[in-house]
Amino acid sequence: MNSNMQTYSDLANSSSQAVTQAYSTSFYSSVSMLDPSIQSHIHNIYGFVRLADEIVDSFLDYDQEALFNKFEADLYDAIIQKISLNPVLHAFQATLHEYNIDIHLVKAFMSSMRMDLTKLDYLSVEEYEQYIYGSADVVGLMCLKIFVNGDQSLYDHLKPSAMKLGSAFQKVNFLRDIKADSEVLNRSYFPNVDFNNLSADNKAAIIEDIEKDFEEAYVGIVQLPQTARFGVYTAYKYYMQLLKKLKRTPSSRILDTRVRVKDHVKLALMVKSYMNVRFNML
Repeated sequence: MNSNMQTYSDLANSSSQAVTQAYSTSFYSSVSMLDPSIQSHIHNIYGFVRLADEIVDSFLDYDQEALFNKFEADLYDAIIQKISLNPVLHAFQATLHEYNIDIHLVKAFMSSMRMDLTKLDYLSVEEYEQYIYGSADVVGLMCLKIFVNGDQSLYDHLKPSAMKLGSAFQKVNFLRDIKADSEVLNRSYFPNVDFNNLSADNKAAIIEDIEKDFEEAYVGIVQLPQTARFGVYTAYKYYMQLLKKLKRTPSSRILDTRVRVKDHVKLALMVKSYMNVRFNML
């Protein structure tokens, strides 16, 4: 790679890192706990998925479908040409090619994002699971490709756990962001649940489902390579803490409260996670 191209690639990587830092301080912190050799690639995946998500969730005063169509066309052009004038897409395509990320994962993600342009609720479990797969599970699989560094056998072995972790993270986000999804975007992801009258039984069933996902995800986390285990385990503990707070929040207050984890609690989780990983106490 010539020096000018290297300069642009470095700029592209920095752009994706800036996206991560701007939109999710918690995820940014978790990425910083990964081995330095893979941090930029995880930022590149996050930058890509975040831009797509922002189009369908945040750019409400613009023609979102037109923006999404343009973004999707630019994405596939970047993958084919191996270059893009959109720095975030340029960084993502480089990571995709370097780690041989399956294009079907990308297409499934874009399909779920496109659903958010028009679909307001999910009436069946099948629709809900399809959306979760595309919006979350495949992102976990993209990251897993990097974590295993080309070890296809380990990838296949850890694939179910990575998908469960993606599902758990997404479902926690759904439960935490009910107020914004309901009032701003007029969306409801959990099938057959009226969040304006969320019952204790409905909430308990959702929590139980997420806890099961976390249990299955944990099995894979402890088998991750050392380069990835600390960062992923810390993210897992952070989301588990969010789930605990959501579990303690009465169902009648879910719509009025956006649960957060305080900074000092995040720091304590990070330190404890480091100790657990460092001394093999997982």
